[in-house]
Amino acid sequence: MKAANRIVAATDGSEPSLRAVAWAAREAARRGAALRIVSVPVLPPRMSWSRPGTPDTAARAVHVSCREALAGAAAHAAEAEPGLPVETALLPGPPARALTEAAAGAAMLVIGSRGAGGFAALVLGSVSRYVATHAAGPVVVVRGQATAAPHEIVVGVRDLDQPAAIGFAFAEAELRRARLRAVHAWPVFLTQMRLTGTERPGADAREVTAEAAGWLAGLLAPWRRKYPDVEVVEDVVHAAPGRVLAGASARADLVVLGRSNPADPGHPSTDAVTHAVLHHAHGPVAVIPG
Repeated sequence: MKAANRIVAATDGSEPSLRAVAWAAREAARRGAALRIVSVPVLPPRMSWSRPGTPDTAARAVHVSCREALAGAAAHAAEAEPGLPVETALLPGPPARALTEAAAGAAMLVIGSRGAGGFAALVLGSVSRYVATHAAGPVVVVRGQATAAPHEIVVGVRDLDQPAAIGFAFAEAELRRARLRAVHAWPVFLTQMRLTGTERPGADAREVTAEAAGWLAGLLAPWRRKYPDVEVVEDVVHAAPGRVLAGASARADLVVLGRSNPADPGHPSTDAVTHAVLHHAHGPVAVIPG
């Protein structure tokens, strides 16, 4: 099974992780891809795999629990998408690193919003932050219960060109035959420092909004030509980006956000907007590396 034609989903047996597995199964079926479900054994606090004297019974119990979680997740995926090729794997090492490595070369890594045991802080803690800022490919965090498909993909567009995120969003919209909503938002205090990066004392919100709308239209024009069958709606909003995108997630199949290269010290990999959306979104959020 080629990694590029595979979707990876993480599970620990919790309900949020099973929802993520079901979402990943549907996405794999939609793409004609296979699904790989992984789990990472995590010892209780203050215990270490490498520490001499770790009780064998505890280690066996953790492994048995993870294998049961994998079996349950595979059955859940088969129920969601009968006939879908599924494989499972138990991964060694710390969860953050193990999941990041498991995603290498895959079409995407799918994780739940929270879980039990080692995945308990997937969104709010260090595991999800590490995976979101270090995974080489797209990471999708599945939040909330599945609702009737609204057939809309939302992509957040910042000042910087984000071809990877925009391209991913257009491809998803075409694949799902969904409308694409491109949202460009900025908070009130940045009204006079837009686009050029210099102060514009004479500019008001309407002037800046019109300028931003023209900029967004120009940025999306090549993508419209590449995906002529995708209906595109362009939204320029004078409001906090995180709040706007989190709100839009309630009406979307998927919210797509770009992130910069973690090796680039000038641009933080996951900014405040990404964190805000991951914390407050009502549905799946995809974070795409630049």
